[in-house]
Amino acid sequence: MTELALKNNGPVRLATRQLKSVWVLIVLIPLAVLALDLAQFGQVMGIAARAFGGTLPYIVLAVLLIGYLKASGAEAVIARAFSGHQTRMIVLAALFGGLAPFCSCEVIPFIAGLLAVGVPLAPVMAFWLSSPMIDPPTLLITAAALGWPFAVAKAAAAVALGLMGGFVARALLSGPAFADPLRPRDGGGCCSSCGSPFKGRPEWRFWRERDRRSIFRREIIANGLFLLKWLVLAYLLEALLIVYVPASLIGAAIGGEGLWPIILSALIGAPAYLNSYVAPPLVAGLMEQGMSAGAAMAFMIAGGVSSIPAMAAVWALVRPRIFAVYLGLGIGGAIVIGALFGAVNSG
Repeated sequence: MTELALKNNGPVRLATRQLKSVWVLIVLIPLAVLALDLAQFGQVMGIAARAFGGTLPYIVLAVLLIGYLKASGAEAVIARAFSGHQTRMIVLAALFGGLAPFCSCEVIPFIAGLLAVGVPLAPVMAFWLSSPMIDPPTLLITAAALGWPFAVAKAAAAVALGLMGGFVARALLSGPAFADPLRPRDGGGCCSSCGSPFKGRPEWRFWRERDRRSIFRREIIANGLFLLKWLVLAYLLEALLIVYVPASLIGAAIGGEGLWPIILSALIGAPAYLNSYVAPPLVAGLMEQGMSAGAAMAFMIAGGVSSIPAMAAVWALVRPRIFAVYLGLGIGGAIVIGALFGAVNSG
């Protein structure tokens, strides 16, 4: 009887695993929109395609870079370059992140590459948190919609969030439980838990050795497929949020003064998708309807750092405990910065 039950349950378990596959979700989401709302199908797919197209050059660059570093054996060299200088690297990562023109999804390939070659988690976290917040075009758009004081404050908040996240990560994540932040994955790649395949001096002209060429090909395929599937899913989720969950509806529930609207704004803004070019005009309209400056800042920061598309990619990349720290730092930092910004503006 037990053997019969196992035979009967085998196909069920196999089907369940297949349904959980990211590739299946990537196929099912467009089919569901096509079947349930044909009128919005073109808009949903167009939003997802444009967003992915904008990220594709970064994915290609990151995949090639990871393949080169793995094949050449440069991981140990890069890891040594960061060793012993975490304070300096946290500061530089936070400052550079504030200038890099990456959204929370576009930064994922670069985070994967940094972690893959052994860069400490603290400076990576600093870059990870500050990068989606601001870039030169966003600064100008924010200034046009909300004024230069708000735009400059948001840029400063991006750097401050990166610094806070980096130093908190260094203090909390120094134990052995956080020594390997990436999820294990078969076949190598940016999420592999294995060490460097080469010891000693790297070979920068890796193509002269057959084994290194093989590793380069393997890493290109593994990382390309990994980033492709998760970022396609992320942008499909983004498109669904934009089409079916208007940001104005989310923002309409936020208003009033004090700490609670700031906390609520961060909690609502966290899963909401906030495009850095669309968010400033939206927030300007919400502030005209009574949203406080502190709540507006918390809403923008939380939405930029921890939107659902970004969290989907982050969850695929790192272990759950690292994901929890990232999410906590993003939302907690948004609340702290929003409260400080609100206090300054009300004073």
